[in-house]
Amino acid sequence: MKSILTDIIASNKKVEQAEKVAAAAEISNPTTKDSRRNFLRKTAVGGIALGGFMSMSTEDTIAQATSKVNRASKPSELKITDLRYCIVQNVGRTPIIRIDTNQGIYGLGEVRDGADERYALFLKSHLLGQNPCNVEQLFKSIKQFGYHGRQAGGVCGVEMALWDLCGKAYNVPCWQLLGGRYRDKVRLYADTPESNDINEFKEKIKFRTQDQGYTWLKMDVSIGMLRNSENSVVNNKVWGGGFSQWAGDYHSYANTKHPFTAIQITPKGLDEMARVVEDVRSVVGYEIPLSTDHYGHFDLNNGIRLGKALDKYRLAWLEDMVPWEYTDQWKTISDALETPTLTGEDIYLKEGFKALIEKRAVDIVHPDLASSGGLLETKRIGDYAEDNGIAMAMHFAGTPVSFMANVHCAAATQNFLALEHHSVDVPWWESLVKTTDGRKLIDKGYAPVPLEAPGLGIELNEEEVKKHLNPKDKSFFAPTPDWNDKRSHDRLWS
Repeated sequence: MKSILTDIIASNKKVEQAEKVAAAAEISNPTTKDSRRNFLRKTAVGGIALGGFMSMSTEDTIAQATSKVNRASKPSELKITDLRYCIVQNVGRTPIIRIDTNQGIYGLGEVRDGADERYALFLKSHLLGQNPCNVEQLFKSIKQFGYHGRQAGGVCGVEMALWDLCGKAYNVPCWQLLGGRYRDKVRLYADTPESNDINEFKEKIKFRTQDQGYTWLKMDVSIGMLRNSENSVVNNKVWGGGFSQWAGDYHSYANTKHPFTAIQITPKGLDEMARVVEDVRSVVGYEIPLSTDHYGHFDLNNGIRLGKALDKYRLAWLEDMVPWEYTDQWKTISDALETPTLTGEDIYLKEGFKALIEKRAVDIVHPDLASSGGLLETKRIGDYAEDNGIAMAMHFAGTPVSFMANVHCAAATQNFLALEHHSVDVPWWESLVKTTDGRKLIDKGYAPVPLEAPGLGIELNEEEVKKHLNPKDKSFFAPTPDWNDKRSHDRLWS
């Protein structure tokens, strides 16, 4: 009898072990649906008693059965244990951060493109030991350390990672935590391809719209295109004649705000700029919205003259004609033109958008989620704009981590128009991550919303990320103990 029982136990162990291996493999498979994963986990727990009774303790059986399964059994007991980073060389340098917890799950976030990872590392001492699911509470405690532009990158990157963690802990997508979704796919807008040959340009536009499937395009209409055209721009030589908007010292054209350059566009220059838009519009057609950006640094009077020259091409918007903080100038421009106006990619928090929205100084707000405050704050910006009859498009130029944060926010915001995709022609960009539910990251000019995948719905493809690290910092989520200690009392009131 004893021998028979021993044989039965041994046979059961083999069967149970085989089933555990098969179940673990299925749970780890990214194509496995969450409902199936939950069933397998419950089945494993349900079979624990027999194994514990016949061969080992219940505790040992549980440990063995779940040793390779990341699970958040008690979200209320989650604690932040670390914050680490790596820097991808994408559009400039783009830091990705990872927030770790005591339960083995982690959240991914992104410091805005072109920003410093130390904006996020600085916040680590305020986060250690905290429950990441208290997203709003933590956001309110750290938002004082953000500001407009790239200086918001740390706060926003942390907020993204907290939502990713919270979604994983409760096994729901981030859009669900924001209140639900309005759409199953998010419309994207992409830059027009470049070519000086009209026939080649036509082929590239055809590829962008028909093959890649983009239904919204954007082009630059810069005074830089007039650098070799005589009598097209006034006061250009004092600035070196190069019109670089991006690089230069403190006294350069690049770092001089629009009202202070005294640059003017002549009628000849306006005609040439309009001709470029006309050529592009003639190829794109009028079924596809065509937005414009990056005009150069000149004052609102020239902005109005340029806007009127382009009104007839029914552009989707004129972007960042003057710096965003000049609310009254924006109101003057918007009132003078038929073409919609848009700004906002460098504004931090809803408070920064309120004057533009309340005065209806622009027709569309354009937050960059990695500067505007993260997922929830950007949704609040969109909701406030909606209350005032204003639409929201979304600026984006980072990695797929921030991209997915934008997708979840866009899905949850009703007045959303389109999300920028700035790396559409970078062949390795999509391969930086893998979706946890097997969906495509981008499909025919749209981003499918992850309907069931928890959190942001992505994991890093680590080997691919390592291929594209910043050459000056190739560390990959190395420990950051120098940022553990909190050394100041940062409360803003006494």
